Amino acid sequence: MTSFRIALAELRRLTSSRMSRLAVLAMVLIPTLYAGLYLYANHDPYGGLSRVPAAIVVADTGATADGEEVDYGRDIADRLLESGDFGWHEVSAATAAAGVEDGTYDFALTIPAGFSTALTSSARFDPEQARLVMTTNDANSYLAGTIADTVTTKVRDAVASQVSEKAATTLLESLGRIRTQLVEAADGAQELADGLGSARTGARKLAKGADRLDAGLGTLQRRTASLPSQTRALATGAAKVAQGNDQVAAVGRRAAAAAGRVVDRYADVRADLVRRMHEQGLDDQQIQALLAVYDDLGTPLRSANSTVRSASSRLDELADGADQVAAGADRLADATPALTSAIRQAHAGAGELADGAGTLRRGLVKLDAGADQLAAGLADGVSQIPDLSDSTVADTAGTIADPVKVVDRTQADAGTYGAGLAPFFLALAAWIGGYVLFLLVRPLSNRAIAANQVPLRVALGGWYPPALLGLAQMAVVLTVVTLGVGIQATHVVPTLLFMMLTSITFIAIVHALNAWLGPSGQFLGLALMVLQLVTAGGTFPWQTIPTPLHGAHHVLPMSYAVDGLRQLMYGGLSSLAWHDVVVLLAWLGAALVATSLAARRRRHWTPARIRPELSL
Repeated sequence: MTSFRIALAELRRLTSSRMSRLAVLAMVLIPTLYAGLYLYANHDPYGGLSRVPAAIVVADTGATADGEEVDYGRDIADRLLESGDFGWHEVSAATAAAGVEDGTYDFALTIPAGFSTALTSSARFDPEQARLVMTTNDANSYLAGTIADTVTTKVRDAVASQVSEKAATTLLESLGRIRTQLVEAADGAQELADGLGSARTGARKLAKGADRLDAGLGTLQRRTASLPSQTRALATGAAKVAQGNDQVAAVGRRAAAAAGRVVDRYADVRADLVRRMHEQGLDDQQIQALLAVYDDLGTPLRSANSTVRSASSRLDELADGADQVAAGADRLADATPALTSAIRQAHAGAGELADGAGTLRRGLVKLDAGADQLAAGLADGVSQIPDLSDSTVADTAGTIADPVKVVDRTQADAGTYGAGLAPFFLALAAWIGGYVLFLLVRPLSNRAIAANQVPLRVALGGWYPPALLGLAQMAVVLTVVTLGVGIQATHVVPTLLFMMLTSITFIAIVHALNAWLGPSGQFLGLALMVLQLVTAGGTFPWQTIPTPLHGAHHVLPMSYAVDGLRQLMYGGLSSLAWHDVVVLLAWLGAALVATSLAARRRRHWTPARIRPELSL
């Protein structure tokens, strides 16, 4: 009796009737029902979030920023309503609260009053953090609330990016205006520097001219120091001359008067002479002769009288002029002290002007150097501020608002949520499939044991039938998952072979438990499945399980079955898959050895075997 004959006998028993064949078919399909239905239901749950009812409440009324009306709350609500991420319904605050409480809505997002005002508060240098209120009720759905928190985070990030982009745009545009003003300031500073250079040259000339003026006024002051006394002496002399001239003019006037009287007397004497000559008895001829002589004497007399009168007139004019000269000299003498005093003051002012011009020249030298430095500094500042075009401003503001772009580079891509869970549920389905088979399959052939067959042959004969059914289970479940659910494995044939190895290994383990413990072993197989469900790391990373369970993860076979399926289904490292194969083969070998030992042990009949305390 070989192990194959033992297995064939068991298969004949399992298919001996229509009902038994139906039972075997049901056992083959159980893993498919478990894994297929679960993966079908969870193939793409995120794609169905649009059917999850959610409320949105908009209490924000907008705000004014830089003279522009903004309404961020309304914008957010419109984007959410159009996105279709959830089944959003815009309702009142009361309706939303009641809906979350009674399950009408899984959660509610409230955009409170003052939301836009808070977002624009930084521009007023009165910063206030804006708030979004997420109301959840885990009694409705814990995962829906968790996903909603993710949506809220995305909304917050989007709003922050939008506000940051606007702020960055304003900053960059202001920077552009500052650059334009700096260019104008730099040009003005250069013009100032050029003008100061000219002013410095003028100041140098002014200083030289002031020095010459100071020197000239000093000379003038020295030479006019005696001018007051000299002009006073001049005035005194002029007064004396005027006095003498007055005296001479008076004499001239007396002489002119006397000459006038002489002329008048000459005329009177002629008439008297004519009378006397008539009295003396002179005839007319004699009288005329004598009068001619007399008249000849009158011409010089009259000429002399005219000369005297003219001289007297000129003497009067000279006297008047002398008086005027004396008066002017007197006024000059009076004004000369003020003139010399003004010259002294002008000299002192010229000295101060020369000193000030020197100070001005030195100050202008420093100011010119400072203006050059200012112009150079402004030009350097302009060169450090980029000249941004409108498109560059927009691109830069966008980058500032969203500086990091996450590039997903996956080395092995599951594709969907259901595909991500498939390795875990396929491994679990393999264990369940192996577990339920022993509800029909006998672990060991009592006939073979009674015939004293080799324990290994008995163990293999009991393992072959469920292993064969396990192979069928895996072929059916992978076909349904691939074609029916749409989860495609990267390496289909290696995945199928690995699933078959997983199945026959799990069957060997459950087989060993049943061979050793009977019904108690069947129960222990269920408990072992629950333990592996927790420690295999099929949903969350295994590092998240409690530390005391880490050891179970590293030892139990389902952990390696899940890891191997991930590598093969997602296109991961084949070296890791081979490591998992080695571990499963080790478990397979250990389980077959354990079953062989159980077959050897069952050669001996005990009361417990004859009447077991627990039986199926």
